[in-house]
Amino acid sequence: MDKTKKPRIVIIGGGTGLPVLLRGLKEYPVHLSAIVTVADDGGSSGRLRDELQIPPPGDIRNVLAALSDVEPLVVELFQHRFKTGSGLSGHALGNLLLAALTDITGDFMHAIREMSKVMNVKGKVLPAANRSIVLHAEMEDGSIVSGESKIPYSGKKIKRVFLTPEEIEPLSETIREIRRADLIVIGPGSLYTSILPNLLVPKIKEEIIKAKARKIYICNVMTQAGETLDYTASDHVEALYSHIGNTCIDTILVNDEEIPAYIQEKYAKELAKPVFYDTEKLSSLGLEIIHDNIIQYNEEVIRHNTNKVADLLYKLLQQNETSK
Repeated sequence: MDKTKKPRIVIIGGGTGLPVLLRGLKEYPVHLSAIVTVADDGGSSGRLRDELQIPPPGDIRNVLAALSDVEPLVVELFQHRFKTGSGLSGHALGNLLLAALTDITGDFMHAIREMSKVMNVKGKVLPAANRSIVLHAEMEDGSIVSGESKIPYSGKKIKRVFLTPEEIEPLSETIREIRRADLIVIGPGSLYTSILPNLLVPKIKEEIIKAKARKIYICNVMTQAGETLDYTASDHVEALYSHIGNTCIDTILVNDEEIPAYIQEKYAKELAKPVFYDTEKLSSLGLEIIHDNIIQYNEEVIRHNTNKVADLLYKLLQQNETSK
């Protein structure tokens, strides 16, 4: 690999999965750009979104914290969530700082850039749009559920998701980074409420389809009640294909490690189970399959192993370079 030029990775997602992955990748000699959802409407983010008419800052905050290179106490302060206080309870300090900077600068993206300097962020953090968007789900019975936080609790099976307003302009910087990328990573994260809200932004969708970079989807390890109940790995891919098109990814990374029974039992209480890795169907969808033990456990909670996944992705970049 050319040592004078850092390879460029664009990662698309939101929720808890994206920061986990970024913490590992920031240790490699790569140029990182994270495209982050702005469809969140719950909790502290939702309150600030409604009260101040700004994009929800929560997912952005988590990504800034993951990519920061400052003293641990500063990150802890940035992520601190108030437990008491009239009006303050439930708010994360980082959300309030991003809201304040948006008020001072008059622009959400400008606020992110300034906060990136303060947090010494390694890479770029880009909202999928520089405004709030609303996520809607059409269910299989034809009903519509509006709001990212409400969709998983509808008790119905999702047919498709879509955004309003229909005319959403991504940042020109986001489009530029997708075009320059050597590797585009989609996921991990909630399929319908963290990943697809980014990909459905019209110009982002088109640029990913056209991109010459290798495009890899990091499949979730467990199904998610209200979103992907009983989904196999190929079901996840087919949902991406039906929304974006069958050239949106060419590679899938799946976990092949058996999950201990006692942890499966714990997840079963939430109607979650391991995503079945259906090799033949994935191959029939035209995908290259990479499988490995890519998980770790944090107090019996399953997470992607940030170091293992980052290493696999970096090796893919090296393979791409040698094959040119």
